[in-house]
Amino acid sequence: MVINRLDQTFAALADPTRRAILARLASGEASVMELAEPFAISQPAISKHLKVLERAGLISRGRDAQRRPCRLEAKPFAEANGWLESYRQFWEARFQRLDTLLKEKKRK
Repeated sequence: MVINRLDQTFAALADPTRRAILARLASGEASVMELAEPFAISQPAISKHLKVLERAGLISRGRDAQRRPCRLEAKPFAEANGWLESYRQFWEARFQRLDTLLKEKKRK
């Protein structure tokens, strides 16, 4: 169900460490060690964050010999963007009506 996936996506995105991990992965895949480098938290803590991101479908882990690189997955981001887009359109239409009303008032 899309709503459940949205719940998981937004819950995963609620944490600043996970958002920073995703920002790093936007520039290319990385190992757990590479992802842990900039943070002052343990590697097991990073692994827990990665599990949350993986359960939400935001990342996947591959296998390259002994290395398990992480990479971004597009589908959950597209679903979240689609959900947010409907609200953006709603508010854009409201603001457009407000602009029109203000212009009419200004002319009078």
